[in-house]
Amino acid sequence: MKHCITILLGFALSLTPVAAQQKPEERLSVGGYGEVALTRNFYSDNVYRYSSAASHRGEQHGRFDIPHAVIYIGYDFGKGWSMQTEIEFEHGGTGGAVEKEFEEAGEWETEVEKGGEVALEQFWLQKSFCTAFNIRLGHIVVPVGSLNNAHEPLHYFTVYRPEGEYTILPSTWHDTGISLWGRTAHWRYEAMVVAGLDAYMFSTEHFVKYGAGSPFEFKAANQLGFAGRIDNYAIKNLRMSLSGFYGRAFNNTYPYEVIPETSRYYGVTGRTAIGAFDFAYTGKRFIARGNVDYGHVGDAAVISNMKRNRSANNAPYKKSAVGKGAFAAGCETGYDILPWLRPKDTGQQLFLFSRYEYYNSYIPDAGQEAADWTARHRIAVGLNYYPLPQLAFKLEYSHRFLKAGYTPEPSVSLGICYMAFFRH
Repeated sequence: MKHCITILLGFALSLTPVAAQQKPEERLSVGGYGEVALTRNFYSDNVYRYSSAASHRGEQHGRFDIPHAVIYIGYDFGKGWSMQTEIEFEHGGTGGAVEKEFEEAGEWETEVEKGGEVALEQFWLQKSFCTAFNIRLGHIVVPVGSLNNAHEPLHYFTVYRPEGEYTILPSTWHDTGISLWGRTAHWRYEAMVVAGLDAYMFSTEHFVKYGAGSPFEFKAANQLGFAGRIDNYAIKNLRMSLSGFYGRAFNNTYPYEVIPETSRYYGVTGRTAIGAFDFAYTGKRFIARGNVDYGHVGDAAVISNMKRNRSANNAPYKKSAVGKGAFAAGCETGYDILPWLRPKDTGQQLFLFSRYEYYNSYIPDAGQEAADWTARHRIAVGLNYYPLPQLAFKLEYSHRFLKAGYTPEPSVSLGICYMAFFRH
């Protein structure tokens, strides 16, 4: 009897939220991350550089940017209830102003001062029953793929986010819905129901990347999407993960149309499926990460034709075709060489890294035109210097290889980034 009571008491204590033992001032957490990037691209940025490749050889351009600056704010209310928000400023944010143009007869004009954006990437409430079972409701990150699961800049060596996944998948993928998740000793799982993707926002260059966004004040949810992820930590220092998404993407926009049986679009669903495997090994001096992703869109040719028609009246949709599939695979490794240069342990690190990836954002369906420039190999090598665990300086040389007939795309980039909780 005593043994049974002990087990029941232990189970009850495991359900008691940690926050119940915290002082109110200890329940607030504030953090964030940010990155600055300076790049010289030794290739053209002309929109016709692929359709008229020979005309733009030898051209180059430079870009300075603040890709992401993010603020986290979280609060533990106690009794298992918590919340978190994430506000992201991309490319320095956005802004406009009204100005009086003295060179144009004193006319008032609205000027675009900054072309970035501000996004609310997370805003959710959570009820935690125990470590193995939590319910989250609100605007949530969809952790499909390696990058969406770990998109902060200290989780990859390159100056910019890993290019393959960043090109074909929404990043950071965030949507409104409900999530069930939990963690045990060697496993973590998450299952989600969110608003579906919008097939009208799919494209040749970016596959389904912009399908999670919305040009309207709301996100159309005429169709639902289902996402899941499972992580395994059984091997020391190694995480291996499977993740995926499934949902209908056709006719998931505004205004919603009831398609009659007599229409040639009757029965078109745009079933979209994404599957991904990724891993991360983090040792004392050696780090390795990798990913493989594949996506499929049903009715791709039909959707592509319809998108062209809908875009003719300035509708806010992508005009280019979407292929039936897309693929991305990549791997990066880094080794801390600072002990070779400075044997004394200073708490600092200097990683020599390399990355290789292949991706193709447009695998055409039968009858669709080819677009050979979407298949790319990319290599990157460089250094990451960590004066502190939360801060990194990045130096990178990268080279993008396209198929014969297109100009290779080398570049040199310098970046600085941080990732930290200021209060936790």
